[in-house]
Amino acid sequence: MSNPVAKALWGHYRRHPFQILLVWLGLTLGIALLIGVMAINQQARESYRQGEQLFDNPFPFRIRSLQSGMKVPQGLYIDLRRAGFKECVPIDEYRITTNQQRDFELLGVDPIAMYSTLKQTGPAQSQLFDLISPPYPILIGDQLARYIGVEDGAMITLDNGDEIGPLMLVEDERIGGPRMIADMALLRQLNKSSGFTAVICRDLSAQRQDDLEHALPSGVTLEKNQSATLEPLTNAFHMNLLAMGMLSFVVGLFIFYQAMSLSLSQRQPLVGVLRQMGVSGFQLARALIVEIMLWVVLGLLGGNALGLLLAQQLLPSVAATLSDLYGANVSLAVEWHWQWGLASLAIAVFGSVLACGWPALRLINTQPSRLATHMSLIRISGREFGLQAVISCFFIGAAFAVYQLPHGQTAGFVLIAFILIASGLMMPFILWQLFRLSAKVVKAARLRWFFSDAAASLSYRGVAAMAFMLALAANIGMETMVGSFRYTTENWLGQRLAADIYVRPPPNVASRLETWLEEQPEVDQVWRRWRKELDTHKGIVELRSMGASQGEKQALTVKVAVPEYWATTHKERAVMVSESMALRENWKPGQIVDLPAPLGKNWLISAVYYDYGNPYGQLMLSQSYWQKMWSKKGAVSFAIHLAEGVDPEPLMVRMGERFRLQPERIRNNAELMNQAMRVFDRTFVVTSTLGKLTLFISVCGLFVATVAGEVSRQRQFALLRCMGMTGRELALLGGGQLFIIGLMTALIALPMGLVLAQLLIDVILKYSFGWTMELYFFPTQYLFSLGMALVVLLAAGAWPVWRLVKRSAITSLRESF
Repeated sequence: MSNPVAKALWGHYRRHPFQILLVWLGLTLGIALLIGVMAINQQARESYRQGEQLFDNPFPFRIRSLQSGMKVPQGLYIDLRRAGFKECVPIDEYRITTNQQRDFELLGVDPIAMYSTLKQTGPAQSQLFDLISPPYPILIGDQLARYIGVEDGAMITLDNGDEIGPLMLVEDERIGGPRMIADMALLRQLNKSSGFTAVICRDLSAQRQDDLEHALPSGVTLEKNQSATLEPLTNAFHMNLLAMGMLSFVVGLFIFYQAMSLSLSQRQPLVGVLRQMGVSGFQLARALIVEIMLWVVLGLLGGNALGLLLAQQLLPSVAATLSDLYGANVSLAVEWHWQWGLASLAIAVFGSVLACGWPALRLINTQPSRLATHMSLIRISGREFGLQAVISCFFIGAAFAVYQLPHGQTAGFVLIAFILIASGLMMPFILWQLFRLSAKVVKAARLRWFFSDAAASLSYRGVAAMAFMLALAANIGMETMVGSFRYTTENWLGQRLAADIYVRPPPNVASRLETWLEEQPEVDQVWRRWRKELDTHKGIVELRSMGASQGEKQALTVKVAVPEYWATTHKERAVMVSESMALRENWKPGQIVDLPAPLGKNWLISAVYYDYGNPYGQLMLSQSYWQKMWSKKGAVSFAIHLAEGVDPEPLMVRMGERFRLQPERIRNNAELMNQAMRVFDRTFVVTSTLGKLTLFISVCGLFVATVAGEVSRQRQFALLRCMGMTGRELALLGGGQLFIIGLMTALIALPMGLVLAQLLIDVILKYSFGWTMELYFFPTQYLFSLGMALVVLLAAGAWPVWRLVKRSAITSLRESF
C-alpha cells in the first residue's frame, strides 16, 4: 500500500513542476550561503594558525621591526645567514595600484634564498627560478586571477602608465593569500627603498628559537604565528559574517516552508480521497517523511556544492580586507570539511522539521471530509495567521526583555533575531486583516471580490511575502548601516587628516628633519607626535602624544569630555581615551583610573574621542608628560601644514632626497584619504554581497511561489475569462493584488530596516568594535531596492496571465480540470 500512496502523493510535482524548483531553491540557497560563510571563517582561522605560506611551505615565524613602518635592515639578514639560520628568508611587500584604481599587494622574494628552504623538490623549484629568468614573470594564484579577471600571460598596467608582468598562474596552495609574488628586484625598481618588510622563518625548535631571539638586536622582534593576536581582533568580523549567513539560511528556510506548505495544501483533496479509501495516517506520514528526507538530501548536496563555489568567489575580497585591516595572510584555497556537512545536515534537518512539521501534521490530522473542500484551506490559513500573531507578541515581549539586559554583542544578535522573527510572523496577519477590512468597506462588487481573493491568496503567498520582507528589511538595514558608517568615517578622516603631509622618519633624523622643515618658507606649522605600544594582559594599548595648539584640538573629534578638557589634559595628570577603549574598560570623563605600567596610577580621564581607524585601545598624553616619562623615545611622526595653495609634491621630493626617506614614510593627505576609503569599501563588500544574495533568494522564492500559485489558479482565471473578463482585466487583477502585497510588504520592511540599522549601530558595532555614530538615511537607494522588488513581483504575476490569454478561454478551462 505504501508504494501506491507515495506515487499518488509525489505525482503532485508532475502537475506542478515549478514547486520542485521552489522547494529546492529555498533549502539549497539557504544552506549554500551558510556553508559559504562557514568556509570563509574556517579558512581564515586556519591561515591565522598557520602563518605565512609560500610554495607549499608554512613559515610560522616572522622577524619584524617593533616600529610601524620601519623595515628589517638588510645587514641583519646577512648576519643571520652567516650565523647559520638557513630557515629564514626575506620578503618585501609593496602595494601597487592599477590604472583601474584597484590596489593589490605585490610580495617580493629572493628566489635563491627561498630555494634552500623548500622541503621538497618539484614544481615549486621551476616556479622560483622562473622569477629570475626572462621575461621575469609575476606569480598569481588561480583564484585571485579569476577574481580580478586576468589570464595567464597578461600584463598589469599601473596607475602611472607602466606595465609589469607577464602574469603566471599557479595553484593557490603554492603561494596563498590575496597577493602576487615577484622577484625582489622588481620591487626595488617600483619602490626605491632598502631593507625588508620582514624575514620569515620555517618551523623552529625551542632551542633554535631561543638562539635566534638572542641573535636579534634591539628594535627587532621574533613573532610566533599570528593566531594569538589575530583571532581576538577579527572575532567580531567573523561573527558578523556568520550572522549574515544565518539570516540568509532563515530566509531560505521561509521559502522552503512556503513551498512545502503550498504543496501540502494543494494535495488536500487527494489526501482526503486517499483517507476515504482506507489509507492510514501512518502510511501518509511515512510517505511524507521519505519525501522530506529526499528534499533534505538534494538541498544538502546542492547547498554544499554552491556554498564552496560562493566561498571561492568571496574569499579573495575577505582576504584582502583582513590583510588591509589586520595584516593577516589568508589562503585562497578552499577545501570541503566534513564538519560543514555535518553542521549543514543538523541545521537542515532541524529547519525541515520546523518548516514541514506543522503543515504535514495538519494535513494528516484533518478530517477527510474537510480536506475535500477548498474553503477549508482559507479558513485554516486565517487561524494560522492569528496564531502567528500571538506567537509574534511573545517574541516582542522577549525582545523587550533582552533590551533591558546588559548590552553586548551576543545580546544584540539575539535582540535583532527576535525583532525580525516577530515582524515576520505578524506581517501576514496584518495583511490578512487589512484585506478583509477593505473587502467589507468598499462598495463596488469587483473591488470587494478583489480584496477577498487577495486575502485568500495569502494562504500560499503569505510565507513568501514574509521571507521577502525579512530579506528586504535586512538589506535596507545593511545599506543604511554601511552608508552611515562610510559617511561618518569620511567626515572623521577629513577632520583627523588636517595636515597636508605626514612623515614617519627614523628617530635618528627626526630632530634634524624638524629643524629643516621649520626653515622652509612653504611650511606653516609642524606638529610632532610620538607613538608607542604597550603589550598588556588585556591586549595592546597604543599611546600617542599631542601638542597644545588649537589646530591639534580641532583635528580631534571629541565625543564627551570634562569642562575645559584641553587645558586639563595639558596641565594636569590626565589622558584622553579612544571610544573603543573607554567602552571596553567602562571609563567615563572625570573618572580617576589606573593605567598599565609604566604610566602608573591616578590618571584623570579628561575626554573620550572617536577613533574609527584603530583596532587597539588608544590613549593620548600631552607632549610634556610624554617627555617626562620617555624623553623622546618611541616612534615619531610629523604632520606638516603648508601655506595655502602650495603644492606638497616638490617638498616631499626634496625631503625624501635630503634625508633618504623611503617613499612609504612620506604620505600626502589625499593619498591617505583615498587609501583609507578604498580599504573601507573593500571591508564591507562581502557584507553587501551577502545582503544582496539574501534579497535575491527571497525575490526568487517569491517569484517562483507566485508563479506556482497563479498557475494553480488557472481554473479560476479560465472561469473568469468565460464569464467575460478580458486579458487586460485579468492582468490588472493579478498584478494589482501582487502590487498591493508588495507595496504593503515594502512599507513594513522599510521602518523595520531602519530599526535594524539603528540596532546594528547602537549594539552590534558598538560592542563589536567600540564605535558609535549617527544614523543617516539614503532614500534613493531605498526607492531603487523597493522598485526593483515590485517589478519582479509584477513580472511574476503577469507571466501566468500572459500564458492564459494567449490561448482560447474554453481550451484553458478544459485543461484546468
